[in-house]
Amino acid sequence: MNASSAVLAAISGLGFGLSLIVAIGAQNAFVLRQGIRREHVLPVVAVCIGSDVILMILGVAGFGAIVNSAPMIMTIARYAGAAFLLGYAALAAKRAFSASALSAGGGAPIALGAAVATCLAVTWLNPHAYLDTVVLLGSFANTYATPDRWFLTAGAIAGSLIWFVSLGFGARLLAPVFAKPRAWRVLDSVIALVMTGLAVGLLAS
Repeated sequence: MNASSAVLAAISGLGFGLSLIVAIGAQNAFVLRQGIRREHVLPVVAVCIGSDVILMILGVAGFGAIVNSAPMIMTIARYAGAAFLLGYAALAAKRAFSASALSAGGGAPIALGAAVATCLAVTWLNPHAYLDTVVLLGSFANTYATPDRWFLTAGAIAGSLIWFVSLGFGARLLAPVFAKPRAWRVLDSVIALVMTGLAVGLLAS
């Protein structure tokens, strides 16, 4: 095994992983909201990273080929994901236009179990998660030799770790902005629009 090729593979994985993760989506929107509220941030971040680790390893191990050969899996995930996203969009819209949005806390706190369940849903019911981590990353990694592809996977996992820790725990820096009730209205309105757009995109794809 060439040490330099392993390092290059890890760097490639880091860049590729970040390019897939750093985007406006349901998962990132939820993590951002929890981070601003400083509510169950560590469990939510851990769920996101752990899910990425599982999906990335499955992709590099060849599960992406199974997903490609069984399109029904993606079809089921697409409709289930769209239904969940529309439901979450409705809740965000309700918060944006309800009296609870007038509090600087951005609505009533949610229980740990509900936060974890929601995070799991926005991750595992999103077909794009499988497309990005399992299919795209898996395909990209399998262009490398066997030792190096796992260094690439490690780099992608490091990217997930860096991003979600930064997003979850760095979001609290926005707390002064969200001390204003109107900021929560704007955030929940944006989340509702993003979720609705993603749901429509899933149904139209």
